[in-house]
Amino acid sequence: MPADLPGNPGLPDLRYIRELARVAKNYDLGEVEIESGDHRILIRRGAQGGAPVVVAPAPAPAPAPAKPEPTPEPSPAAVDEAAADYITSPFVGTFYRSSTPESPSFVEVGGTVQAGQTLCIVEAMKLFNELEAEFACVVEEVLVENAQPVEYGARLFKVRKL
Repeated sequence: MPADLPGNPGLPDLRYIRELARVAKNYDLGEVEIESGDHRILIRRGAQGGAPVVVAPAPAPAPAPAKPEPTPEPSPAAVDEAAADYITSPFVGTFYRSSTPESPSFVEVGGTVQAGQTLCIVEAMKLFNELEAEFACVVEEVLVENAQPVEYGARLFKVRKL
């Protein structure tokens, strides 16, 4: 499950909910429900394909620990990993770096990407879906080989926001 929103413990990341709503719309699904642990997200599109309705009840409060435990210092690699941003696959499919085998890749490592720019294609159920950047960034690493299968939520690109 994605990280909680700052200041709103128990609520999932809005980017995750937006992506679920986009999948529901793109595939004309009436309802999408995801459960993980104590979190449950239900997205139900209104009649006549109206705006999605999102229900995300807060998890039950956890019992308080008897005494606080000391927090270990994170390693420099862990700090780098936590500060990194990733672009993930919104569905299961096959990852392609370009529109055809002869075409150049949409993006290269070290390249600057603008919001709305195509990053790759994920083929799902015979549909070729262009993944677009939601924010301006620099591609630091491509994490998947071309024409490889990917799972929902798989990290495709490691990026640095601009």
